[in-house]
Amino acid sequence: MHFDSMYYPYASRRNTVYGRKGMVATSQPLAAEAGIEMIRKGGNAVDAAIATAAALTVVEPTSNGIGSDAFAIVWVDGKIHGLNASGYAPKNISIEKLKAEGYEKMPTFGKVPVTVPGTPAAWAELSKRFGVLPFEELFEPAIRYADEGFPLTPTLAFHWEAAFNKFKEVFNDDIFENWFKTFAPNGRAPKAGEMWASPDHAYALKEIAATKARSFYSGELADKIDQFFNQYKGYLTKEDLESYQPKWVDPIKVNYRGYDVWEIPPNGQGIIALMALNILKGYEFNEKDAIDTYHKQIEAIKLAFTDGLEYITQQDHMNVTVDQLLSENYAEKRRQLIDGEALEPTPGEPHRGGTVYLSTADGEGNMVSFIQSNYMGFGSGVVIPGTGIAMQNRGHTFQLDENHVNALKPGKQTYHTIIPGFLSKDGQAVGPFGVMGGFMQPQGHVQVIMNTIDFALNPQAALDAPRWQWMKDKVIHVDPSFPEHIAQALHRRGHHVKRSLYHSEFGRGQIIWRDPDTGVLCGGTEPRTDGHIAVL
Repeated sequence: MHFDSMYYPYASRRNTVYGRKGMVATSQPLAAEAGIEMIRKGGNAVDAAIATAAALTVVEPTSNGIGSDAFAIVWVDGKIHGLNASGYAPKNISIEKLKAEGYEKMPTFGKVPVTVPGTPAAWAELSKRFGVLPFEELFEPAIRYADEGFPLTPTLAFHWEAAFNKFKEVFNDDIFENWFKTFAPNGRAPKAGEMWASPDHAYALKEIAATKARSFYSGELADKIDQFFNQYKGYLTKEDLESYQPKWVDPIKVNYRGYDVWEIPPNGQGIIALMALNILKGYEFNEKDAIDTYHKQIEAIKLAFTDGLEYITQQDHMNVTVDQLLSENYAEKRRQLIDGEALEPTPGEPHRGGTVYLSTADGEGNMVSFIQSNYMGFGSGVVIPGTGIAMQNRGHTFQLDENHVNALKPGKQTYHTIIPGFLSKDGQAVGPFGVMGGFMQPQGHVQVIMNTIDFALNPQAALDAPRWQWMKDKVIHVDPSFPEHIAQALHRRGHHVKRSLYHSEFGRGQIIWRDPDTGVLCGGTEPRTDGHIAVL
């Protein structure tokens, strides 16, 4: 793959990183080093992904935790595999019960939006099927960081303080007491460079490591989770945890200018990126920073999101098929709606979320695209006492309208925002990519893939490039580095353009590409976070 050498001046001027025997790219340096440590020990890309993911629950708790969901795309021995480790709504919850309690919509925090976490099961399942090293060994760096503590990085500290300032205003019930004990032990958020440790977190990781995650679903940790929700008359039970099992799935794809772009099928929103690319491949783009390029990208995302928010939920509850949404005929019908002026579709409002993404590769050609998230930063605000386990709030995306495709039902998976991506060409792996950040994720995938394929940017330049995010109706946000003349031109076409003060609104991505002839690995990491690439 040929890359242009251009970069964007606002970025941190990181150089694209090259390696041969192994590479780990993620948003936190200590987590990346945990992954590469496994490859040095003789592990493979899957071992590295699990170690990195476990470490991220400690060193980036603002975005994920042990109580997260996860998805993975794994390339092993020339074949692609998908893992859906998103959890289900508790069996005892229902729209009727919540409305009887006075809820008109799903709450953001507390006991109600908590669904069964899938991340610990994902770690165990990936290790069982593809791992090389002993499962317990993969957790040693994460446990060490939790026991001994680590100094906060700047972006982490920024988001931690923002969360604390918000939570001290809204977390008034004693169900949230343990969040403050765990994440603000001194009555405030830890600062950049300050040490933070969590012995409770270390205990939970040791339990998961020693039992191949069984403790979380049927053992000591499951008992603690069950007792906590029973105490507060919540809906999640040990029975829900015991019945959980992640699912191996066939990734879905579209071919974009000779490259196969892969995503996990619904209930995830990766199909939105594929629908948008299906629309966009009907055009020729000769210049990246051109008004027509940005306009068509935005319009394609609007159309794809309109369909995604209308149809995506657990796949066996959908009233259209994946093949229908990804058909060439349907893409052409949607493409015909795009003209020179901004469209005004009518989906819900995308917003930011809290997620971690990682890419790994080893010297044998194995590669992993992995993502896990508590959703909306720290998740539900519920932390299980004595464990450091912050529970996700994925149930927030359910609808309390019985007629909505994503209506809450017992034992159902909700519309899910986190999506790992993968790129291949002519049956050979190019590599994993991802852009975390709630409803920004499919938009980031489209922008990064087009930067790579249409505009020949290397991985670092593809991530450095200015980004936009469609929010709702005709409203788009652009990042601080977005070209002013393009923003003005989009405004003249009817887009309502708002320049954001924060780069972090536009997702945080990682990329690893592999040269099929030499095996050389080429990686880029996000300048919008404390990103790091560990390499051999």
